[in-house]
Amino acid sequence: MESTSAVLSGVSIVNMIILGILMYVFGKMYVRTRAQMPLGMIVFSVMLFLHNIIGAYAYFSMDELFSHEIFPYLLGVHIAELAGILIFLKITMD
Repeated sequence: MESTSAVLSGVSIVNMIILGILMYVFGKMYVRTRAQMPLGMIVFSVMLFLHNIIGAYAYFSMDELFSHEIFPYLLGVHIAELAGILIFLKITMD
C-alpha cells in the first residue's frame, strides 16, 4: 500500500472511531428517553460509518486504481468529514 492510501485509510478509521462514540452516546440517550431524535442520529451515524468502512476498504484493496492527482481532493473530503463529526460530537456532549 502506498502512503497516500495509508493516509486516506487512517483518516477513515479515525472517522469510524468518532462515529462509534457518537452511536454509543446516542444509544444511551435513546434508552434513557425513548425519543425519536437520538434514533435518527444513530441511523445517520451508522450510514456515515458504512461510508467510511467502504472507503477504507477501497483504499486498502484498490490502491492501484486511485490516481495520485486525486489524493488532495479525497483527503480534503475526509478531513472535512472529520471536522464535521468532531463538531457534531462536541455539540452532542454539551
